[in-house]
Amino acid sequence: MARVPDMTVELLKPEDRDLLKRNIALHRALTNSPGGARAFSGLGQYIRYGSKLDPRLRELAILQVGWLARSPYEWSHHVKIGFDFGVSEDDIRALIAETEGRGSTLEPLAKLVLLAAREAYAGPGVSAATYATLAAQLDHELMVDLVLVIAFYCAVVRVLASLDIQVEPDYQPYLDRFPLPG
Repeated sequence: MARVPDMTVELLKPEDRDLLKRNIALHRALTNSPGGARAFSGLGQYIRYGSKLDPRLRELAILQVGWLARSPYEWSHHVKIGFDFGVSEDDIRALIAETEGRGSTLEPLAKLVLLAAREAYAGPGVSAATYATLAAQLDHELMVDLVLVIAFYCAVVRVLASLDIQVEPDYQPYLDRFPLPG
């Protein structure tokens, strides 16, 4: 069970009920702090709907962070979301292979995005060499957006772990299909 109670629409003030327009466990926990939930959602909404970064590359970066963090919630949610934005089963298998140091059939830019996510996750950030190689292919706006995606989801996985947010039954099949390593 999560460490904070699930909020329901009925428990929220009328002006905060929009916070549960996506009725998922993470949002139900975050709405215990309506201001925090709004701030958190603002960057998340920009990443998903406002950024010009290729959605498939975005989702691969997020999945890389979820895989490294061994975050069942993040991984299961973004396997599903990734499928909605062009990530294939082969891409997911390739991400796993790349993480394990094996080769894959991913295109070079996707491999670089995964490398950047691995470097930033390990800390303190994307290496100068990886950044320069990516910046030769992505403009400044896309580079900032990519770094924001990676950094935000490094934070998300820590929020999920700290609040002990559990995978909902609707997302469990994605975790079953692509289980995290033990």
